Amino acid sequence: MKRLATYINQPSEAGESFPLGSTIFPDGVNFSLFSKNGTGVELLLFNNIDDIEPSRIVKLDAERNHTYHYWHIFVPGIVNGQLYAYRVNGPFEPLNGHRFDGKKTLLDPYANAVAVPEGYNRHTADLPAENRTPAMKSVVADLSLYDWEDDKHLKRPFSKTVIYEMHVGGFTRNANSLVEPSKRGTYAGLIEKIPYLVDLGITAVELLPVFQFDEQDCPKDLINYWGYSPVSFFAPHHHYSSSKEPLHILDEFRDMVKALHKAGIEVILDVVFNHTAEGNDEGPSFCYRGIDNSVYYMLEDDKRCYANYSGTGNTLNANQPIVRRMIIDSLHFWVTAMHVDGFRFDLASILSRDEKGRPVENPPVLWDIESDPVLAGIKLIAEAWDAAGLYQVGSFTGDSWKEWNGRFRDDVRSFIKGDEGTVSKLISRLVGSPDIYSHQEREPEQSVNFITCHDGFTLNDLVSYNNKHNEANNEENRDGNNDNYSWNCGIEGTTDNAVIESLRNRQVKNFLALTLLSLGAPMILMGDEVRRTQYGNNNAYCQNNELSWFDWSLIQKHADIHRFVKHLVYIRIQRDASQAEYSMSLNQLLGKALITWHGINLNQPDWSQSSHSIAFTVQSLGGALAMHFMLNAYHDALEFELPQLKETISWECWIDTALDPPGDICYWQDAIPITNKKYRVQPYASVILVAKL
Repeated sequence: MKRLATYINQPSEAGESFPLGSTIFPDGVNFSLFSKNGTGVELLLFNNIDDIEPSRIVKLDAERNHTYHYWHIFVPGIVNGQLYAYRVNGPFEPLNGHRFDGKKTLLDPYANAVAVPEGYNRHTADLPAENRTPAMKSVVADLSLYDWEDDKHLKRPFSKTVIYEMHVGGFTRNANSLVEPSKRGTYAGLIEKIPYLVDLGITAVELLPVFQFDEQDCPKDLINYWGYSPVSFFAPHHHYSSSKEPLHILDEFRDMVKALHKAGIEVILDVVFNHTAEGNDEGPSFCYRGIDNSVYYMLEDDKRCYANYSGTGNTLNANQPIVRRMIIDSLHFWVTAMHVDGFRFDLASILSRDEKGRPVENPPVLWDIESDPVLAGIKLIAEAWDAAGLYQVGSFTGDSWKEWNGRFRDDVRSFIKGDEGTVSKLISRLVGSPDIYSHQEREPEQSVNFITCHDGFTLNDLVSYNNKHNEANNEENRDGNNDNYSWNCGIEGTTDNAVIESLRNRQVKNFLALTLLSLGAPMILMGDEVRRTQYGNNNAYCQNNELSWFDWSLIQKHADIHRFVKHLVYIRIQRDASQAEYSMSLNQLLGKALITWHGINLNQPDWSQSSHSIAFTVQSLGGALAMHFMLNAYHDALEFELPQLKETISWECWIDTALDPPGDICYWQDAIPITNKKYRVQPYASVILVAKL
């Protein structure tokens, strides 16, 4: 791609310090860059993406183009799509935290598009000229040209939200997606599959990182697939575009958001504000490190070393004022310019650490986000822990943040696989985790309930493997979590054994039922509805291949699971809609809830260490419906006594995960009456009865 050099021989002007980044005006572009410790800045203008050297270098004057810590210049004649970058001079003094190098080509932190050359190489893009390969380049972008039509944020309450965590590329990359080849693995490809999401019934997609990331930040010969390696906080990832034209990326992303909104589906982004792809002290410099290392990153007392609360080599200095502003500006961009509905913050507890890495009670950046009027009504979800042991589930700062509930994942997994001492923990998870959240007087949906996510086993693998199998990651199976609370049901890995497969199907349905029917906001992982497998790999971050991609043939192979999920989501949405008038906190809800606890005998729940079963009856707040749950994680069938109802009313079987379809689940109007006073629940099965009062 070539850019017309319309700016040649036109004199530059002083420019303004605000806005940061590149801003288009009728007669040219204003550039502004923060660098407190830099001593000189050069603006580089390129004609082609693959160029190593710029076609023009504009040297900024330290007096005329420098206000406070901002370097700025106005260049006449520049138009939408211009390729550019910076070089920043300053001291190379690692002992003092400075790593300036005036020979390195650096991205603009505020660029809205990034151009990645075909020959880009993470390891050689910032070498001396004779060995250098083309560097990534920033792109001037006019955000005002897109027609949003009448698109608005949906602002659906969490009480009516079912989240589907998905990977933009992996959703349609497989050839059996039947998406047009040029659109596979792209925002445009996702648009083609929106009818599938609508049919499934989910109300929000949570997209794994779509910020521009470095695909080469990975072990040799592998590709960074997940995207937790950001290069820019303002630009959508280029490889998810069906076109190589950098500005098309912006339009295609917005087309996707607009199409999802038209289908009634919100867009939540998984955002990574805790580290960047520049890595540790041996990593490359392509942006922040070369612009002002000691400002953008947390450094150890030995300033040559980076604090590593992220587990990836460096930690963004999120509560430093300049970085705080960048984070807020990034969120504003995605909400206002890209119409995103919410954010899930990766390793969000890092954002509660001060510049020395110490946890603080009222972290400035978190309260900036919480109280920002632009973000009012936008969904905020925290992964409330970090890689250095800070665990804040139930204590995360703020009044409106929801939290990934890792305790829900672990305790439900433990009960379903038959571990001892799990009944009491299970019940707490099913009723909104009051042991974690009740002290805050918050809504029941503060807990985002999930069994699986991108990080770890898929749901199929959770019931198919006792151990992780990550050999394909080229780290000798050392990577990934060793504690998965999984059970292979008797055979490790894939099998044609019909008995084992039947038990696995049953366990999958148990997990799905408890996730989608518990108090809280449910989240399911892409492909779990069709038993997608990664063959035991629980850390597939570097597997951009069929191991990670959605396999569309599984919709037919596991049609019973797919049907089961659709029914569950439908009932979940109907239930939440019917309860919408009862807006109350978790404590208020549990205080008014009519719940009676049972064991295999009525009113005799077994809370002992050796118990593997529980039953309970719940009556809706309006009094029109009762539900009776019987959960058996024991290796034998159990006979459960049923509560007595009025003579004219009978219990009806809605869900029995031990039955083959269509007996495993039905719509309420099709539920079959139960005439006996007891119900036999099969081993490792969940049964839910309903009664219309």
